[in-house]
Amino acid sequence: MSEQPKKTPCGIGVLAHVDAGKTTLSEGLLYVSGARRVLGRVDHGDALLDSFTLERQRGITIFSKQARLETARRAVTLIDTPGHVDFAAETERVLPVLDCAVLVVSGTDGVQAHTRTLWRLLEKHRVPVFLFINKMDLPGADRETLLKQLQKEFGEGCVDFGGSVDSIREAAAMCDEALLESYLAGGPVTDGNLRQLIEKRQLFPVFFGAALKNQGIAELLDGLDVYAPEKTYGADFAARVYKITRDPQGSRLTWLKITGGSLAVREPVRYQNRQGENLTEKPAQLRFYSGEKFETPERAEAGAVLAVTGLTATWAGQGLGAESDRFRPELEPVMTYRVALPPRADPAVVLPRLRQLEEEDPQLRIAWDGKQIGVRIMGQVQLEIFQSLVKQRFDLDITLEDPRIFYKETIENTVEGVGHFEPLRHYAEVHLLLEPGEPGSGLTFSTVCPQDVLDPAYQSLVLTHLAEKQHRGVLTGAPITDMKITLLIGKAHLKHTEGGDFRQATYRAVRQGLMQAKNVLLEPWYDFQIELPQAQIGRAITDIRAMGGAPGSPESRGGMAILEGRVPAGEIRDYAAVLAAYTQGHGRLSLSMRGYEPCHNARQVIEETAYDPEADLENTPDSVFCSHGAGHTVKWDQVKDYMHLESGLKTEKPQMRLLPAMDDQELERIMEREFGPIRRRQYTAPKTSAAAEVTIRTPREKCLIVDGYNMIFAWESLAETAKTDLSTARRHLTDALTSYAGFTKARVILVFDSYRQPGSEKYRDAGIQVVFTREGETADAYIQALARDMGGNYRVSVASSDGLIQLSALGSGVLRVSARELEEEVRRAREEMRKFYEIDN
Repeated sequence: MSEQPKKTPCGIGVLAHVDAGKTTLSEGLLYVSGARRVLGRVDHGDALLDSFTLERQRGITIFSKQARLETARRAVTLIDTPGHVDFAAETERVLPVLDCAVLVVSGTDGVQAHTRTLWRLLEKHRVPVFLFINKMDLPGADRETLLKQLQKEFGEGCVDFGGSVDSIREAAAMCDEALLESYLAGGPVTDGNLRQLIEKRQLFPVFFGAALKNQGIAELLDGLDVYAPEKTYGADFAARVYKITRDPQGSRLTWLKITGGSLAVREPVRYQNRQGENLTEKPAQLRFYSGEKFETPERAEAGAVLAVTGLTATWAGQGLGAESDRFRPELEPVMTYRVALPPRADPAVVLPRLRQLEEEDPQLRIAWDGKQIGVRIMGQVQLEIFQSLVKQRFDLDITLEDPRIFYKETIENTVEGVGHFEPLRHYAEVHLLLEPGEPGSGLTFSTVCPQDVLDPAYQSLVLTHLAEKQHRGVLTGAPITDMKITLLIGKAHLKHTEGGDFRQATYRAVRQGLMQAKNVLLEPWYDFQIELPQAQIGRAITDIRAMGGAPGSPESRGGMAILEGRVPAGEIRDYAAVLAAYTQGHGRLSLSMRGYEPCHNARQVIEETAYDPEADLENTPDSVFCSHGAGHTVKWDQVKDYMHLESGLKTEKPQMRLLPAMDDQELERIMEREFGPIRRRQYTAPKTSAAAEVTIRTPREKCLIVDGYNMIFAWESLAETAKTDLSTARRHLTDALTSYAGFTKARVILVFDSYRQPGSEKYRDAGIQVVFTREGETADAYIQALARDMGGNYRVSVASSDGLIQLSALGSGVLRVSARELEEEVRRAREEMRKFYEIDN
């Protein structure tokens, strides 16, 4: 009897937006392939791949799980991943070990916000993709419409593999210019051609079906068997770690894919731990898991995905052997919480236990500041799961308190930062170039320093010190990101330079550069999709704008309205419950991490944080120079007068002035006129805003803020009156707005500029609030602050034709009304009053 040919190992991930039917499809693949005799179902609680108690209780996948099946040519490791956005980081960690992925899309919902995030991640990691459109048995699922949407969202390479062989090959040929020329000349399009196009992510096979009824699953399996990429591996041992867990007995499991050579039990594995220490350990056991059950081979070959016991300090994303540590996650939690422990619980005992959970989910970022434990969480569902895990694993009832947005900082201009460290018998000077990076790029470090100026060993040390620390920004003390930091030049001393000197000089150079730069506060933003009844679309748009978000144009789909856009993560975190309430359960919110973008209320956050970068002694921007045999501190803004090396920046040609030059005094007068008196202290702001005296009571009440003098000089009738009697014009405007407020039930705040007049005044006049700003304060500045402060609790509109105020209103997420629009609105209100109350003015 001839020996059966060895099947090609293949790691296939199954990904989807939550509730698209991903785990149902995975169970169907196991059943149709013969790997399971019984078809597991999520709703029955017997799915092989949702074995964790919390998963079965909630009906969602929380942890990635693997199972094994075979096709005619392949030995497949199927990895089911979480679909909920709160656990997207778990999904991302799996991607580097996949040979290909099946992206599941609901036929009734189409491409959703999180589907786009998954596609972006698959593209980033260059993972070939097969698409399975599920739930095609349900009303509203239209094959042709869905295919067009896929081609619009993901490209023309999305090809229906349910058609004829000729139509598939013709569509595939269109994806590659060389193949198309060959095809048009009469050449064949082979299975190998299709496989190559799929591997290069030029072709994305699309299958349609209904996983719950096992429709389309056999066709998908056949497609994977024939067209999934076939990897080749090197002879030397290499592996990629993608997950750390513990089994029910507490044994530590390192989950990895072998990407070269092979691995055997008791065969030494050499690697470095997180601290950079070299370790040599021997695997005690190799495990091929399928659900909760596993086999224990003595050796595993390249391409295998398995769990290993006996490795004590590995970490998710690590490369072993010939594999490099190149994995850098894109997704990360957006909120930080304080962990409140039960009475008599010792933080020193609890902290190492929580570190175990951090080892399994590195994005938790467990932190200890000497007083309390902190944790980073993506959303409400993950928060609840984390608490449940701590209870289940360690029998601790913890609560998570003091939620805060995790901010970051970056810069928008290029600067040179200088750090000098020279106490007695120490010496190092470092010059760094700090440049803005692409959004989402993180921090990148490099050197252009000549080797004859600074020894390569010292240059390597500077790059190490740049990478080893989480550098803080100077606005709120948040971590910096999206920057390119380059070593320009440096200097050491033959006798006095010690090991830690370049660390101090490097840290100080970063901070000194940041103190000079134009800094930008960043916050996490979500892409959102809201599905709700048509009648409530106006409410949703208003709410999103009030959050500082940017809604797009609504669309209609199946009798429902679809609204997409982007919104600050901190503003929308509780909105799902609000949406469900005002739509009587018919509304649905879908969120997807967009990334970090400029903060919508940066000024408010900076003021509330009250961070003083010069008082942060652990992150000082100042340098230390030696004089008369002793070290002395030089403030950051004077360092360039003392530095020993010339600037590492090349001199640029002066740019041509496009505007007339203005001296400093003239610039200062303009700034004071527009924004009030200039405060000299850097990076801090007044503890209270100009709007602090306006009492805010009823949430979501309509509020109109009116720039008084702007209206007077824009409305023809008032402008004429103002020529002879300004106080009468003010009285007429107040009367008109009082009538308008009474009829529309809107709260009206009428603001007049008293910039050059002593004192200030605020009073109520027949139902509206009238404000005369204080001396030295413009109406522009007052309105900007007031709109920002009230925008989170009111549906705010700002009436002004002043361009600066309108721009500020746009940045605060409030509605803008021009002087002409308000005049017309007041006129219409007066007409309505005449009509209904027979008032004749």
